[in-house]
Amino acid sequence: MIKISYIMRRLPELSREEFQAYWSEKHPQAVPADAFQTLGVKRYVQVLPLDTAARDLVIGPRTGLVESFDGVAELWVESEEALLRDWSDEKAKEYLKIFFEDEKNFIDWTRSTILVSKENVVMA
Repeated sequence: MIKISYIMRRLPELSREEFQAYWSEKHPQAVPADAFQTLGVKRYVQVLPLDTAARDLVIGPRTGLVESFDGVAELWVESEEALLRDWSDEKAKEYLKIFFEDEKNFIDWTRSTILVSKENVVMA
């Protein structure tokens, strides 16, 4: 499996709550229902950060941390070959363009990043 992680920060004019509401409620509606199937996405998870004592406990004494992110979108696709095949399809390119245009409504891509990776399971 290949995991695509969109590690995002919100636009400066949005609160974290506004960012998360747009992302969870409006963004999935930006494209037709078959978009994820066309892209070969097997799983899609929205990861929402905690701003609690539990977070503080995990961070502990680590210093020099970058500004926190507002969310991580995780998408899984079957393989690198499937990603190359499916995301190169003309219909998929159209959906990706629509997604990107909608992302401009809530994501600050000058302060966000994307990680395309494969998992190395150490413990399951």
